[in-house]
Amino acid sequence: MNDCTPIEGEVSHAKGVPANKKPLLGNNKPFGIVACGALAREIEEIAKLNRLQNIEIRYLPAKLHNSPNLIPQEVEKALEKLAGKCGQLFVAYGDCGTVGALDVVIKKFGATRLEGSHCYAFYAGVKDFEKLHDDEPGTFYLTDYLARQFDNLVYRPLGLDRHPQLLSEYFGNYTRLLYLSQSNDEKLDAKARDAAKRLNLRFEKIHTGFGSLEPAILTIKEKVK
Repeated sequence: MNDCTPIEGEVSHAKGVPANKKPLLGNNKPFGIVACGALAREIEEIAKLNRLQNIEIRYLPAKLHNSPNLIPQEVEKALEKLAGKCGQLFVAYGDCGTVGALDVVIKKFGATRLEGSHCYAFYAGVKDFEKLHDDEPGTFYLTDYLARQFDNLVYRPLGLDRHPQLLSEYFGNYTRLLYLSQSNDEKLDAKARDAAKRLNLRFEKIHTGFGSLEPAILTIKEKVK
């Protein structure tokens, strides 16, 4: 995984676990995961750190977040490919703007998903995120992925590189940029700080690590026999 921007349908088999290490997952039916490409780097790291084997992961393009109505149907296609061969199915998405439509798909396949409405919530913790939001509603959030992809996913698509006068229209009601970091990376810190400066927002950072992503994956794997 070189840039955390997997192509649609990319499959990872979580290989590379040392032969002398006993895998924590069963060796029968694999554990199937359908995940947003924005979480690829973190999921691969969780699999490595916990020596997870016998898992199959299908990453969907992060750009689906620009059209959340498409997320349920793309997740359904991916689950259909995994359902016949996997013992447990997990969807590494929040609701992500699908207004409950994703949960209908998940129920159909007997799968589970991440708690919360989006990645900010499951990284920060749902209750903690709600408090953060209530304390300062005018907050623009970044994760590691969004810090890396700020120009590609935020600045240029909004036309701010060509029309800087639009900044006040887009971000006039925002007061801070809150960076929810998964890693301790000075280069990403610098990117996030630079993003705040370019958006004319106060910068704050909270290190969340993997948040509830790691325990959610490990909880489901316990059901794999």
